[in-house]
Amino acid sequence: MGHGRKKKRTHVAPTEEELDKIPRSLVVKSGSVGRTVSALVADVRQVMEPNTATRLKERKTNKIKDYIAVASQLGLTHLMMFSQTEVGTNLRIGRIPRGPTLSFRINKYSLAKDCLRLQKLPRTSGTEYKTSPLVILNNFAGEAKGKEFKLMTAMLQNLFPAINPSAMTLAEARRVVLFNYNEATGMVDFRHYAIVVKPVGVTKGVKRVIMAKNMPSLANFDDISEYVLREAFASESDVEDGPENSVTLAQDYVGRGNKKNEQRAIRLMELGPRMELKLLKVQAGLCEGDILFHGYIHKTKEEIEKAERLRQIKLTQQARRRQQQEANVERKAKDKKKKKSSKFDMAKNEPTADDSEPEEGMSELDSASDSDASMDSDDDAGVPAGSAAADDFGADEFNGDELFDEGSSGDNDSFDEEEDNDSDEEDRKPAKRAKKDTKPAKGKFKGKGGSKRR
Repeated sequence: MGHGRKKKRTHVAPTEEELDKIPRSLVVKSGSVGRTVSALVADVRQVMEPNTATRLKERKTNKIKDYIAVASQLGLTHLMMFSQTEVGTNLRIGRIPRGPTLSFRINKYSLAKDCLRLQKLPRTSGTEYKTSPLVILNNFAGEAKGKEFKLMTAMLQNLFPAINPSAMTLAEARRVVLFNYNEATGMVDFRHYAIVVKPVGVTKGVKRVIMAKNMPSLANFDDISEYVLREAFASESDVEDGPENSVTLAQDYVGRGNKKNEQRAIRLMELGPRMELKLLKVQAGLCEGDILFHGYIHKTKEEIEKAERLRQIKLTQQARRRQQQEANVERKAKDKKKKKSSKFDMAKNEPTADDSEPEEGMSELDSASDSDASMDSDDDAGVPAGSAAADDFGADEFNGDELFDEGSSGDNDSFDEEEDNDSDEEDRKPAKRAKKDTKPAKGKFKGKGGSKRR
């Protein structure tokens, strides 16, 4: 029975502090852009791997606030936004969530597929993108270049995670990102390379035999010496593989035969894309705020001092408003607490429901019967019916005779005669109604021909 493979190396998971220090970027396009700019965005996302969203699908209507809303949940630190206008293509690199922001104009660019098409043997392996690239900043030093260069240097350097030479392994160094500042043109050149290790001191034919996974075809050769000596003359690459350009591997490296303490030559193979950037302006916030530097608009010393004073006044006003808002929030919280306590005290002092209820054994019907009995007792006591009215209007003032005038006796006789006549007319009305009901209706049920409708 065979034994299982022994574990020779142990993968150490990074701690939470190390994960928090790793910068994570978001590469997006803003507005309507063409196919080439969309392909450039995809290439830059591949450069920023593995600490970016490679398969992100953004919309044209997405705003900066939408990306800021999800930045804290995903741990994003930088935003790279590509846009296209009638003038040209622009790139903005901002620090999430409060800035600053660097705005570049892309004068020239080449896609990754165009860079690979120019090579005779392009490198198409995808294992290089599992680790972060190394960053090289060339010709960025110098205090005479201005504060904007220091800010640009820090921003470009912090796009990628920092390396710890004592802790990292040699196999993690697979790619290189180069930023080169050209003083003559004022442009920043962007390049992306893959690190390749080759043997030293042998011809191309022997290199192919050593580095190839499968043996080359020797069907067209009579002897292997013909294959080896066919390229015995040194070429430019063979000259570069001299002892002065070789290194000794401190650890095992990726590839066939790249063992520890072996002599190898280091080569850089371009992966793409290429970009030529020009710094236009620097903003204090994330795509907003005060303009700290502008490539075309230059201010005098007095204008700069005035802008700085206005900025300080604005900051003091913001701090004052913040303090006032905090004081208002605290005051409202105290008022709410006080109001709640006063309501509790009022509810505590109110009488309970048992105090307002009648005594046990006495219902509403009993109380109603008691009130009726009291009224009956008042009637039985012999109180006249008109006494209440007399009491209300006054016993001395109320008199029934005063309602009629002195000559009302004659009028009363005529009033009695009118009542008799009215009674006779009322007796005649039912007889008239009976005769009217027995007569047939004239013309009510006749149609056009005069016949009755059934």
